[in-house]
Amino acid sequence: MDAVVLAGGYATRLWPVTRNRPKMFLPVGDETVIDSAFADLEADDRIETVYVSTNERFADDFADYLAEGPFEKPVLSVEDTTGESEKFGVVGALAQLIDREGVTDDLLVVAGDNLISFDLAEFGDFFADAGTPAIAAYDVGSRERAKSYGLVELDGDRVVDFQEKPEEPRSTLVSIACYGFPAETLPLFDEYLADGENPDEPGWFVQWLQERGTVHAFTFDGAWFDIGTPEAYLETVAWALDGDAEVHPDATVEDSEVGGGSHVMAGATVRDAVVEGSVVFPDATVEDSTVTDTVVDEHAQVVGTDLEEALVGGYSRVLAPSE
Repeated sequence: MDAVVLAGGYATRLWPVTRNRPKMFLPVGDETVIDSAFADLEADDRIETVYVSTNERFADDFADYLAEGPFEKPVLSVEDTTGESEKFGVVGALAQLIDREGVTDDLLVVAGDNLISFDLAEFGDFFADAGTPAIAAYDVGSRERAKSYGLVELDGDRVVDFQEKPEEPRSTLVSIACYGFPAETLPLFDEYLADGENPDEPGWFVQWLQERGTVHAFTFDGAWFDIGTPEAYLETVAWALDGDAEVHPDATVEDSEVGGGSHVMAGATVRDAVVEGSVVFPDATVEDSTVTDTVVDEHAQVVGTDLEEALVGGYSRVLAPSE
């Protein structure tokens, strides 16, 4: 069995913080977003190769990250795109990767910007036992939120209906970005695209497969985070920290309050300030300010001003207006 970790997005909703870094490298506690998937796949003896699907713009970043990291299985596979407008869509990118890398084994696919509370080996067990295309499904608990995902209807663990991004969801059980495709289904990617079907979200391909054969779903409790927005990123950090605050020993915090779910990283300075539900990156400064639900990137300065639900780019300065 091989695996693909999808890491080709440009994360425009998280700019400027992700303008020059893949969002998969955003820190979550002591790790990055993508480390959990790499660790699970590295430990699963069934997985031979982990293809990391990314774009030309971030290829060097991933090459350096993998070269310096502890994981042996990942292999970089680069899409021929440098910007959002050139993207093939996830299904299109997967079809190209399968052809480019000559993949012929069963394939497990997971999004590198998702954080999932179960071990991917559990899904691998389910996929192997099912012998059919498989998805992971999660109850998001909100029909409004379910509109953004693929809605799943089950009979036992068999998918009997799949609707990608329905306008009026009938339930709150949705497909997440974790899929298993048996080797014999891999040629169907090209058939699907040749029929002029939607190349973007994998859910459209799953819906197409379900209309033609059997698809099974692995359901789970616990936590799942799709880190596509600032709100989702901060929620993920708070979950990883168990709602506590984390201040790195090499950070400076003086006459300040750091609230639960906040992370102040190495070299950061927080002085005469309040930090609530926020992430302060290495070597950033927050002084005489209150930052709430905010990300302050590396070497940025927030001085004498209050911010809420803000993204402060690296090396930028947000200062009190001069009197």
